[in-house]
Amino acid sequence: QVQLVESGGGLVQAGGSLRLSCAASGRTFSNYAMGWFRQAPGKERAVVAGVNWSGGRTYYADSVKGRFAISRANANDTVYLQMNNLKPEDTAVYYCAAGSGAQVSAGFNFWGQGTQVTVSS
Repeated sequence: QVQLVESGGGLVQAGGSLRLSCAASGRTFSNYAMGWFRQAPGKERAVVAGVNWSGGRTYYADSVKGRFAISRANANDTVYLQMNNLKPEDTAVYYCAAGSGAQVSAGFNFWGQGTQVTVSS
């Protein structure tokens, strides 16, 4: 069983930055893709970013391209989401997700508890 623990959420003003972290345990971290999703009130959970097993390939939702950056530290079993130039519409609960395979395209089958990000205008 994979355990994912997110941290780094909080309240920030528009234009500010936050860095989310997700510590993983329970299997060989470096064998699997990782991702970040978010769910705003009244909306479905949606993908924000994904990274393949090595960190060499990344994926971003159009809404965050150029502002967010996903990265991973396989030596520390941790994935990060650097969020810059935050907007009020980025307000959501952010979830870390562990992949079913080495590539993002394989999908995700484990989820963290989520961390709240609130961006004030």
